[in-house]
Amino acid sequence: MTRVAVLESDRCINGNGCNYICGNVCPVNRAGKECISLNEETNIPIISEELCIGCNICVIKCPVDCIYIENLVQELSEEPVQRFGQNSFRVYRLPAIKKGEIVGLIGRNGIGKSTILKILAGQLIPNMGDYEKEPDYDSVISFFRGKELQSYFTTLKEGGVKVSFKPQNITGIPKAFKGKVSALLSKVDDKKRLSETAIALGIEKILDRNLSELSGGELQRVAIAAAALKDADFYAFDEPTSYLDVKERLAAAALIRGLAQEGKSVVVIEHDLAVLDYLSDSVHLLYGKKSAYGIVSNPKSVKNGINEFLDGYVKDENVRFRRKELKFEVKPSTDYMKKRVVATYPALEKKLGSFSLSAAAGDLREAEVLGIMGPNAIGKTTFVKMLAGAEKPDNAELGLSLKVSYKPQYLVPEKAVTIGEFLDSQDIDRSLFKNEVDRRLAITELENHLLEELSGGELQKVAVGVALCRNDSQLVLLDEPTAFVDIEDRLNMADAVRSVSDSKKKICMLVDHDILFQDYVSDRLLIFSGEASVSGFAGKPVSMHEGMNSFLKSMKISFRRDPQSGRPRANKPGSQLDQSQKKSGEYYYKE
Repeated sequence: MTRVAVLESDRCINGNGCNYICGNVCPVNRAGKECISLNEETNIPIISEELCIGCNICVIKCPVDCIYIENLVQELSEEPVQRFGQNSFRVYRLPAIKKGEIVGLIGRNGIGKSTILKILAGQLIPNMGDYEKEPDYDSVISFFRGKELQSYFTTLKEGGVKVSFKPQNITGIPKAFKGKVSALLSKVDDKKRLSETAIALGIEKILDRNLSELSGGELQRVAIAAAALKDADFYAFDEPTSYLDVKERLAAAALIRGLAQEGKSVVVIEHDLAVLDYLSDSVHLLYGKKSAYGIVSNPKSVKNGINEFLDGYVKDENVRFRRKELKFEVKPSTDYMKKRVVATYPALEKKLGSFSLSAAAGDLREAEVLGIMGPNAIGKTTFVKMLAGAEKPDNAELGLSLKVSYKPQYLVPEKAVTIGEFLDSQDIDRSLFKNEVDRRLAITELENHLLEELSGGELQKVAVGVALCRNDSQLVLLDEPTAFVDIEDRLNMADAVRSVSDSKKKICMLVDHDILFQDYVSDRLLIFSGEASVSGFAGKPVSMHEGMNSFLKSMKISFRRDPQSGRPRANKPGSQLDQSQKKSGEYYYKE
């Protein structure tokens, strides 16, 4: 059995609140062997993977949860491609790269996707598992002898591969480059396509603005433009749709698609399955254990790859990496009519500077999940704030008598507070949290972690879990709950929302740009339209079919349902099915 032992040394508190408890409780140590020993220089424990018996006693007893002991889901004959040190994270295998094709990577956060992109982009020379030796491309080329990647790394070593890389974290761009958007894009515009690229991504109006003044969505589109304008052989895009609305996501996907049509090699990491499906020619699954190890599957067709990910089972490798399949329920669009109306809200108007919002009157129904969709800067957050009482309408009293629980769009974690301490300070139904939220999102697994140390996705899960379980709340408002959350946890989050709503008869309203997430969880939709930053209009809540059909028509994209998983799939533009559905006016599949 191949065993992986990981110890997060930056979180270990041995000698400062912990007296080497992992070594003291280890059965192998107590039998006289050194399975867990201390590094004399750092005083940090070292775990022998060869001697470890996988009892997990040290994992259970560690006061700060910094140890992971995992058995690999299958025997691997090869060494890892990259290992970051003793008792550290490792990655097995790399995806195939093909000219003229887009390869998508699917997997959870913390499982090695970004590491893989850095390796393929030449930003990290992999060490082939030998972390004590200085990595070099000769060892890499030898490791991949006889495989397609051998020639790629040979060319990369010789400087024959021009690489363009769009990183996951875009917040550092304004720090690295001071000045206007046009100056940055002109600097990298090898293809002399700045004007048409700006129009394609909808950033032509912000070219004269300073990078430091941009919103997250604007900065993301500038980063995509900068990567696409470079004349490269290999393009890597790490989570290109974060912060973007649906229309912006599709525009970015079309631009990236154009790179492949020019014969370029493209690899994309993306958590929005609808965009990944729309974008990719083939996919690789990444499975394993967060923060411990990641394994890259063999290449698969887009349909089979996404369906196998949802099944939790890699067929050709006979590996099950999740106990439960993720299945999309086909909900009759008239189900919401059976639910009792518990509250109504009047027509609302709000003016903020030069922006104005108007919303039609609507009703809220018992145990209902109401999805809210529309472009960025169109008033969705303002509307939710009015329902939450954080903003007052200009024209009317809201008149809602429901107790509201609100999760805002932007989260600011408390300093020096652990998850456990934060949960203890909240007025939540602990039984509901444990049975309906925590068992799906595994929040308390990180209870000893500080809030300020959490990733964006982890922090989002904590905030959503608390909002869903606040005592006596009747209306739960969640603004962009899937931001930074990986594919699997998005669907787990949808299950949690659905379960809390059904069991406690709560009304949940969700602002989100992920079409699959909204399709998976919502009973009805509230669609926003208008002109960004100028005016917005919200219609009344309508059925899923009516709302999604209207929304997709405005996006000029049609969807069908996958017969195996039930998930919505975007039709390829101009395909026979796309043309047929658009001609009949059915942009959203019929129930």
